[in-house]
Amino acid sequence: MATPVVRVHDVEVGYGATPVCPPVAFTVDAGRAVALVGANGSGKSTVLKTVLGLLTPLAGRVEVLGRPVDEREPEFRREVAGVLDDDAYFPALTVAEHLYLTARGHGVLDARDRVAELLTEFGLAEHAQALPVALSSGQRRRLLLAAGFARPRSLLVLDEPEQRLDRGMRARLAERLRAETAAGGAVLLATHDAELVREVCDAAVHIDDRAVEHVTADEAAARIARVVL
Repeated sequence: MATPVVRVHDVEVGYGATPVCPPVAFTVDAGRAVALVGANGSGKSTVLKTVLGLLTPLAGRVEVLGRPVDEREPEFRREVAGVLDDDAYFPALTVAEHLYLTARGHGVLDARDRVAELLTEFGLAEHAQALPVALSSGQRRRLLLAAGFARPRSLLVLDEPEQRLDRGMRARLAERLRAETAAGGAVLLATHDAELVREVCDAAVHIDDRAVEHVTADEAAARIARVVL
């Protein structure tokens, strides 16, 4: 049996010595997408940061590609791309320069072609020479997502990627994520978008302050829809 791309072993996540949710356990295989769902503040983002090596587990362990997570390791950085729910960018670089730096810095030889493709796909071609400060919040979100797709990766980690995207761009993102898993990539995302879960994910983990429950993508989408309604 192939080693999962992500294996989370009874991990407690939190800040200081205080866990933010019950212990979490799940795997993500190559060619699969798993969603973390639950209310705001339930710990989804903290789990993602722990998988990315930005936080150390309070208990348990996380493995990516069969090895303990260490975001300082070059191999880890080559294989894992993360887009969190923040605006992280170089203020003096244009949109195109951000994407080119990301692609070329991770060894993409046809970086200019990759950048041109992503600018079009994420609706940023008209803003290629703009600085991030001149973009709307939705356009900056698209820039960060495009940067995540600009580099090679075995695992893509996304924190609420649907935020600040219009309906058309959400549909385009779902299509891109389906292509990601069809090509053998693994996707782990936290989301409040029922349609994204239903269209992209193979399974879901529902997190709240009382329990962590493994559910189907359809059940996760139904729970999200009930909260929205």
